[in-house]
Order: sequence, then C-alpha cells, then structure tokens
Amino acid sequence: MRIAVTGSTGTLGSQVVNLLAASAGHQVVALARRPEAVPARLTEQALRSGVVTAVRADYDEPGSLVAALGGVDVLVFVSGDGEAARMVVQHQNVVRAAVDAGVGHVVYLSGVDADLASPFCYAFTNGWTERLLEGSGLPFSFARASLFTEFFAAFLRPALRSGELRVPAGDGRVSLVSRSDVGRCLAALAVQPPSGRHHDLTGPASSTLETVAQVLSGIAGRPVRYSDVPPPALAEELARAGEDPWWTYAYCSMFASIREDRWGGVSGEVLRLTGRAPAALDVVVRATA
Repeated sequence: MRIAVTGSTGTLGSQVVNLLAASAGHQVVALARRPEAVPARLTEQALRSGVVTAVRADYDEPGSLVAALGGVDVLVFVSGDGEAARMVVQHQNVVRAAVDAGVGHVVYLSGVDADLASPFCYAFTNGWTERLLEGSGLPFSFARASLFTEFFAAFLRPALRSGELRVPAGDGRVSLVSRSDVGRCLAALAVQPPSGRHHDLTGPASSTLETVAQVLSGIAGRPVRYSDVPPPALAEELARAGEDPWWTYAYCSMFASIREDRWGGVSGEVLRLTGRAPAALDVVVRATA
C-alpha cells in the first residue's frame, strides 16, 4: 500500500513514518510543509529502506494537499495544534483533499473527549472533524487518544521540583497514555482495513491527580502533594510565566474537561492493536522528566 502521514516532521508523525517504513511491502509518503526537513526525522533503517518519499503538503494550501494525496491508499491524519478556529479550516482542507484524491482509508488521530459539548477546545475540533469524515463517504478509523503523558508532563516536571502539583483538576481522573503507544496504534490501524468506528487509546490505569502526585513522590524520593487550585489561579500562573494566551486558554479548557471526568476511561485497545501493554505512568514520567 501507499500510506501517507501528515505531520511527519513532528514527534508523533515521524514515529509513525519510521514504524511503517520498517514494515514490509508499503510505500510511505511523509507529508510536510518543509519536506527537506523529513530526512533528519528518519531512523537509519527508514533512510536505507528507500520506501519513504517526502512530499510537500500544507494544511493552508488545498492544492498542495490534493497533489500530495494522489495515488495514496491510506492517510494517517495526525491532527494539528494551534488555534482551534484555524484547525477547523485546516482539517476541512485535508478531508476535502482526501475525497478529491480518492483516498481509500483515513486513520484520524482524535481524542477520547471528542465531544462538541466539552469545554476543552480540542474536543470540539476533534468531534467536528470526526463528523466531517463520517459525512464525507471516506472509509475511516478513529484513534481516540487519551491525554499524552508527555504533554501532561508540562505540569508534572515543575511538581517534581517544587513538591506540589498545582492544577485545577478537582476529583477528575485521567488515563494518561504515552505518545509512543499512540504512534504504534496509528501504524497498526494504517495497515488494517477501515474499522468504521473509534478506538479508545488509553494508559493502563485511571488515576486521580492525588494518585498522580503519589507516583511523582515515588519518582522524586520525597512527598509531592496535589493542590486543587481554582481554575483562575492556573490562568494567572501561566500568564505570569509568559505562556502564550492561546495555550493558556487551551490548558485551562483541558483541566475544565478533566474536572468533568471526561478522561478517566481505560480500554484494552493499545494491547489489542499492538500486542503490547501500554506503558505505565511512572515509566513514561521517568523517561521524560
């Protein structure tokens, strides 16, 4: 098969490209705004394989997307980031291009909280994109990932230093999943027939932030406590630290969805798709912190 991967110069997209290049019998199209940057993200094995082709594709240029997707059997659509309104337009461009190019299967990276009613900004973009794909007629598989442990580590690393995990999560639970586990699932779904359904990709356990703080205590070798700060306090602290206004809003809306307990589910899909259990929270935190 000819399999295209968006975001191929990013951490997740490049992982999927390398995994697919290592599997037999597939041509891999690494889509990127700067295709010249793709080789630096490839493993030696992928470089030597000769099956990876870097092709220019810009979410903001529909023509480049249609051209890049010509002859593609499967598209691994790694959702973008940045301002949600712009993402809605970009994702629409990708879906339209996939339709025009006659792509046979779209594997879309969504989120467990893909709900238009969620307070989380990216829950809206994911839910909207899923609806767009469902109405497009394209065969699809939705990889609904839980929150990435590596992404959440932006709050865990300071807690390891200070001894306090200060986030407005209430009693909500999270089943944090490693980015590498999600990448392996995307690669697995890409070589399977379209499932026409969503696959919840979660970590092995559902934890309150109090439990997360206990895990951090074991890593730090000293107590780390969880403080459920008021939501405005997080916004103020991020602003004082110089965080971009958009990301301040994105983080705050994410914790609002955690407070509503939208991320606590645990599934066996990582094991089912890859044959390997998802990495435990402490293992990933130790590796990233």
